[in-house]
Amino acid sequence: MKLDPRHLEILAAIVEAGGLTEGAALIGKSQPSVSRSVSLLEDRVGEPLFLPTRRPLQPTELGLVLAQEGQRILSAGRHASRVVDEHRQGIAGAVRVAGTPIFMDGVISNVIAEFQAEYPNIRIDQSYGYHTELLSQLSAETLDLAILPMRPADVSDEYEFRQILPGRNVIACRLGHPLARKKVVKLEDITEFSWIAPPASSPLFRDLRNTLDGIGMRDLKISFTGGSLSAVVNVLTGSDSLTVLPFSVVFMMQRQKTLTALPIKIGDPDRHLGCVTLSARSLPASSNRVLEFIKQKFEMLDRLICNAG
Repeated sequence: MKLDPRHLEILAAIVEAGGLTEGAALIGKSQPSVSRSVSLLEDRVGEPLFLPTRRPLQPTELGLVLAQEGQRILSAGRHASRVVDEHRQGIAGAVRVAGTPIFMDGVISNVIAEFQAEYPNIRIDQSYGYHTELLSQLSAETLDLAILPMRPADVSDEYEFRQILPGRNVIACRLGHPLARKKVVKLEDITEFSWIAPPASSPLFRDLRNTLDGIGMRDLKISFTGGSLSAVVNVLTGSDSLTVLPFSVVFMMQRQKTLTALPIKIGDPDRHLGCVTLSARSLPASSNRVLEFIKQKFEMLDRLICNAG
């Protein structure tokens, strides 16, 4: 025998609330429609579901068992409504975020940790990539948000670029590096040390070459090439090598007493870190919440960096 789940749900509401009128109010229906549904269910099962002449209403044994089944349906409906409401409010869901490895591991991962402490029901699916690859993923709508260092002038109308941090690079080394102990560091001081280079395909590698060319270093001794920030940090902290990193990444590492920046002015890149989204696409509420959270945290980070010089 197949029973109408809506009838079981109504039966559960009546038993939970203690009466027809109260049950109707609980699920937002009229009392006559609820009464008709109970009659239809009783006709279907062939016996009464409430004890006659008992007030308040008391279910029969069969009525109680069927009400328990209906309670599962009622609970599932309530849970589904909560899920929909949470997605609409942007406090639940999944957001696909990607960016360059150095920024994602050095800065963004800390922001994501703070975000998930505040919004634990939003899942972040993080991946890595560079400019061309991530813009293609945005266009294909397989990515919600890209965090990239870009020249705003290079961003086409297909995308929206929101700058979150000005571009600034520094020469980085371990905290106890011989040069870090000097009050004044001259350009010739850095020529005797080897360098760590990011992957040749990354914008940071071009920044490294431009920096060293700008200070007259033509013979570059590269001791290590690594794509992940953890690999670069491990080699830096275990050697006297130098590298070029975004100041925001080094700033975070300074707070962890891992890396420091040498007091040498180098040219800043003409790219700025920003959040990139697809212009024609309306982001889900959860993605918008992640975007606004990142912008807020980077405003705070920018102020801290400016205060630190």
